[in-house]
Amino acid sequence: MKVIVGLGNPGKEYENTRHNVGWWLIDHLADRWGFTGWKKDGQAKVVQGQLAGVKEPIRLVKPQTYMNLSGGVLVQYARRPFWAAANDLLVLVDDVAIPAGSWRFRPEGGAGGHNGLKSIDGALGTQKYPRLRLGVGDPERAPGGPLTDFVLGAVGKREGDAIRGLFDVETEAIEAWVRAGNKGALDVLSRSSAGSK
Repeated sequence: MKVIVGLGNPGKEYENTRHNVGWWLIDHLADRWGFTGWKKDGQAKVVQGQLAGVKEPIRLVKPQTYMNLSGGVLVQYARRPFWAAANDLLVLVDDVAIPAGSWRFRPEGGAGGHNGLKSIDGALGTQKYPRLRLGVGDPERAPGGPLTDFVLGAVGKREGDAIRGLFDVETEAIEAWVRAGNKGALDVLSRSSAGSK
């Protein structure tokens, strides 16, 4: 099973914040792929389906635990025989280090100060899992300002348009990852003018 996790916070007050763009993309994937019937599964909401020509089912996951406890929902998958985070998990996560309107794909790496990724690292006991980083940074933001206030701040229209404007190419990269692993996603990134290596 391929598991794609979008990071975010539950609750209406967080819906339009920078920290929730992982959920935005997860919802876009569900709509694009025709996955319907979200249901509660432990501390997450999940929906499942398949892509044409792909043998493994794909499960989309939205943790309902708040960001800094996101990793707990993945423990059940890590216990499965033949499931490996390095090959079968993809995390969609906001990144303040890259500007809104750009994205990165990384096969593995550190948390970069992101509490959701720290939680996943702790739950899985590894940093070897791919992540698609969605840029939410603002080059004009005053350096040294409270990061929490920024990531929990509402996304403006221009910024939101820049983020959502990449969903089609990011979906292409995610589909390439499902079909061909990390190399497939990196190939799409290398062709994207908005991609950042």
